[in-house]
This record gives sequence, structure tokens and C-alpha cells, in this order.
Amino acid sequence: MEQNTPNQAPKKPQGQNSKPKFNIYWVYGGLFVLFLALQFMNVGGNLKEVEWHRVEQLIKSGDLKQVVVVNRETAELFIKPDSLKKTEYKDAPNRESNSFSPQEGQYYYTILSMDDFVAKWDKVNLEIPEGQRVPLKNETRKDFMGDIFWSIFPILIIVAIWIFIFRRMNGGAGGSSGPGGIFSIGKSKAKEFNKETDIKITFSDVAGLEEAKVEIKEIVEFLKNAKKFTDLGGKIPKGALLVGPPGTGKTLLAKAVAGEANVPFFSMSGSDFVEMFVGVGASRVRDLFRKAKEKSPCIIFIDEIDAIGRARGNNPNMGANDERENTLNQLLTEMDGFGSNSGVIVLAATNRADILDKALLRAGRFDRQILVELPDIKERTEIFKVHLKPLKFLGDDVNPEFLGKQTPGFSGADIANVCNEAALIAARKDKTKVEKQDFLDAVDRIIGGLEKKNKIITKSEKQAIAFHEAGHATVSWLLEHANPLIKVTIIPRGRALGAAWYLPEERQITTKEQILDEMCATLGGRASEDVNFGEVSTGALNDLERVTKQAYALISFYGMSEKVGNLSFYDSSGQSAYSFNRPYSEKTAEVIDQEVKLMVEAQYQRAKDILSKNKEQLVQLGNRLMEKEVIFTEDMIEIFGKRPWNSRSEVLDGEEVKEDVIQNDLKKEEEEATQSEVLR
Repeated sequence: MEQNTPNQAPKKPQGQNSKPKFNIYWVYGGLFVLFLALQFMNVGGNLKEVEWHRVEQLIKSGDLKQVVVVNRETAELFIKPDSLKKTEYKDAPNRESNSFSPQEGQYYYTILSMDDFVAKWDKVNLEIPEGQRVPLKNETRKDFMGDIFWSIFPILIIVAIWIFIFRRMNGGAGGSSGPGGIFSIGKSKAKEFNKETDIKITFSDVAGLEEAKVEIKEIVEFLKNAKKFTDLGGKIPKGALLVGPPGTGKTLLAKAVAGEANVPFFSMSGSDFVEMFVGVGASRVRDLFRKAKEKSPCIIFIDEIDAIGRARGNNPNMGANDERENTLNQLLTEMDGFGSNSGVIVLAATNRADILDKALLRAGRFDRQILVELPDIKERTEIFKVHLKPLKFLGDDVNPEFLGKQTPGFSGADIANVCNEAALIAARKDKTKVEKQDFLDAVDRIIGGLEKKNKIITKSEKQAIAFHEAGHATVSWLLEHANPLIKVTIIPRGRALGAAWYLPEERQITTKEQILDEMCATLGGRASEDVNFGEVSTGALNDLERVTKQAYALISFYGMSEKVGNLSFYDSSGQSAYSFNRPYSEKTAEVIDQEVKLMVEAQYQRAKDILSKNKEQLVQLGNRLMEKEVIFTEDMIEIFGKRPWNSRSEVLDGEEVKEDVIQNDLKKEEEEATQSEVLR
């Protein structure tokens, strides 16, 4: 007997769910084919077609009894019953017939031209005696079924094409392909999920996001035990908006809500409301809320709500859209229309909350805005633990805490990508385990791109790249607030000819001094080219772009310029993107431009001074980089010595250790006091 292995799905018994579904269209198709067959199978009846020379022989032989011209298209030839016994007519149909009828002919001749046929017929008849001439009879026959078929057939073809086109439109353009066809295009396309069969994700599968989970868990509690809150006079919130950068887990949180709350969960995207037909979006909103009310309590989740929730405009030429705004108006009406205790909660997600309409964000619609931020170092460690589980063979040197420290600014989606990329790199190297170095290579691959070791560069170009990167490394190592260096390479990656990897400080606030140190370190590459070669190259394009943006942000956003003063021209609402006018005068713009130029130039001169004072170490570092192509923190310590400043992560680790020591001392004192009390 065959047995199912663990990796095989159990075989279904024969006959179980194997019946084909009945479809009425197969019956229609069968009848259509049968009708066609009947029309084409009986062309010419049971007669045998002959050529003109045979017709001529039959006329001259005197064996023809009659010739019937049917519809001026065919000539049916009838042989005399006595003559049918001759051997030359052994191929004749109806040979055994003893009586004559119009339906019992033996041969037929296809007439291409009636005039030509009559002329040839008369010519042959003139060659035989008058008494033996064969009469020619004309007859018109009607095929009523054939006429009906060929009159209806073109209409059927047009109708079939019409139905096919509309079914394709319904399926391809976003319409409903179910019963109703084109008439169901205004129905909601929201998919209803069932906890038992569709959603298996719970809050335990969502690592990090602790603050967001606290608020989202409360919504689940509302649905599970609404009476607990309503008894005290509270009202269930109508909506919650998940806001955060891409890849931070907004949709994953919504899936966890669907998995935790034992209620119907309707999910759709904001773009699903938009259609090529006017009024469809508003119709789908109405249908969605009608279904939700029928299955209350339930949750509606609208992903990427900014597709329909964008702020309404007054001028159609400035981005206003009547159809989208009608859909938004209907959504606003529905959210403010159903009862407060109806048990329908709307969840939405977006990474562009600044462009949403204010009416959508007011209290009574989206009562809560849940901020889903990029994970910090502890949350990244937890996320790594989740995504490392699917990797079957991990090296002993893989540490989630170390990986969390190496990926500042990474979202949950980025971390999942790192784990997947590490497994691919390990497989590419024919390894049996995914090791620590594979994860570091994956981080480099995602940040900088794929290594291009075969890129051809000259010795002078390589030297310029090496000293450029050495300048970055030197200045950042010698400045207190610059980011700690991890690795420097002159191997081309992606579009960059060289790169330096730093471990950015995850500060909550940043001072002017810290930003200036970062700007100085960024300009260290161009300053190194100037100090060592007396000329600069185009390799500092990205550096200059970043420094310029930082300088403008310092002056026009953060108010860190004495001449401009404590003013900020930053618009947190995002509405300035649609304005042609700057929020300051031309004179202020000139002051800002002048301040930016002075600030960048000051940091450039500062970088040149630092490199000039430490030129010997700079040259040593550049030569080592030329030789090894990749250097690490250990090389920097060997050349410059250990940095005298602790990084922010080291400070935090020290404070945590100090706090743990204090807590342990307090715990010991309490235990000693308890023991002494017992002894007394």
C-alpha cells in the first residue's frame, strides 16, 4: 500500500470533489454545433457529383429520364429504372429504387453559370433525335431552417462578442465578474477574511511596534467586549489611521487585528474605489458599508487611503478630481453616518498623512492616528528573531542583537530582505549554513548595491577614489559628533566608485554642533582630493547634494542662523508643495543663500585644516586602502588610535548596565532586610 510521506499532501479519495461543475453554456454550445453539422452534412443530399463530360454521356446514351435544375445552382440527373441495372451505373445511389420521385435522383451537376449550362445543354440535345431528347425542368426549393439559421447566426456572433468584451472589462478593469456582469460594477470589491481559514497572523507574529500594538489591541478589545466600555458611557472609536514610513508593518498590524478579532474583516485598497466610470467609487463605498452593517461587529481596512483621501482642491487645474472627491465625500458621509455603537470600525493605512483631507482626520471619523515608526535597536533585534526562524541552518556566530546594531534606519521590510538576501548569498557561495558574514554582505548589498570588481579604472583614478574615501574616514574619526566608521572600500558598488560605511547615531534630538560635524565629515572626501592633489573631481556630487540640503534645513527649517533668526519656513501640512509662492521675501531668500554658502565653505575649510594637520596618517590610510581595497575599524585604530569619545549606543549600554546594578543592589538590600526581620 502507498503511504503519504510527510512532505506530500494526503491523496483525495477517487470521486471526492471530482465532479465537474455543470455549466449551461456547454448545452448551448452543443446545440449550436449540432445545428451547424445538420446544415453542412446534407449538401447535395444522397446524390453523387459528376463532371460535364459524364452528363454529356448520359444525355447521348438515352438512359436519362429527367433533369431537374434546382434553384439555378445544381442539375439533378435521374436515370431510368431499367437502365440502372447496367454496370456503368453501379456507383449510382438509389439504384434499387423502382419508382420515380424528385427525391430519388442518382447524380447532380453543379451549375457555375446558368447561361453557359443552357447553351451546352442545347448543343448536346441538337445532336440526338428529337424523340430521345431529355426534358429540362426548373424547380425552386426553400430551406426554411437554413434561412432562419443564417439570418440569426450573425446576430448571435455579435451578441457573443459583446458579452465576451464586457466580461473581460469586468474582470480586467476592476469590475465584478460575478452575477450581474457589467451591472454589478458598482458593487464593493472588498474581500472578506475569515479567521479560521484565511488569516493566521496574530500579535505574537508582529515583532516590535509595542506602542502601536497597545492602541491597536484596544480596538480589538472594543470588538470583543464592547459592553465593558459602553456601560461606563464610552463610545467605540469609529476609525483608526495607521501612519508611518513604507515597510514599517502597517498592513501587517491590520492582518494581526483580523487574526485576533473574531469578527468579519473586510479589506480593500484605496485604488479599488477608483474606476473608469463616473459614480462607481461612491457606489462601492455605499455597498461596502452596507455589507459591514449587515455583519456588525466587523472591521473595514482600507490600505493606501491617500488614493481617495487626498485633500480636495478648488481648482481642477491644480490637481482636483471630481470623481475622486465624490468618492471621498461619500466615505466621509458613511463614516459620520452610522451609529456610534454599531460595532463597525474603519482601519486605514497610509505613509502620506500630510496630504489627507482635514475632514477625514477630524474627531468622529478617524478618532485615532496610530504612529508606526521605524524600529529602534531593540525592536530591530526582535524583528530579526522573527525573520531568522524560517532560515533552517544558521551559523553559531549569528547574533540578532549584533544584526540589530548594524541596521540603523532599516524598516521591518528591509530586515526581511536582509535575511532573505543573506540566505541567497550563502547558497551562492555553496555554504551549508547562513553565517554572520553573509548577513553583513547582505546589508552592504542592499545599501550600496552589487560589487563590480571587473570595472576597469586607471591607477590615477583608483588613487583619487582611495584618498577621497580616506578623507571621509579621517575627518569622521577625528570629530566627536561624526558617525562611527565601520568599513571603507574602493570596490565599485552600484553607481558609486567607493563607499564608507558608518553606524549612524539614532538620536532623538540633534544639536547644531552635531550637524556641522556631519557636514564636515561629508566634505572630507573633496577636501582630501584638494589637499593631496591640488584639484577636485566630480566624485563628490552626492556629498555636495547632502551637505547643501543639510545647510538649507539648518537655516530655513531649524532656525539655526543668526542673520535669519528663529524662523522656520517648514510646512508640516505638506500644502506648500502646491504653492508657487515662497513663504519669505526675495531679500530673505538672498540671506538664506548667502548663509548656506558661508556655512558650507566654513565646514570645507575646517575639513581641509583637519586633514592638513593629520596628512601623514591620511597618506598612510590612503596607501593602505590602495593596497587592501577594504579597511575596517581595526585599521583606523591602528593608524589614529582609539577615539576618545563614546558613541551614543555605548552610552546607552553603560546606563542600562548601571541601572541594572542599582536595581540588583536594591534587590539585595530588600532581601537582607527581609532575612534580618525573619531572624528577629
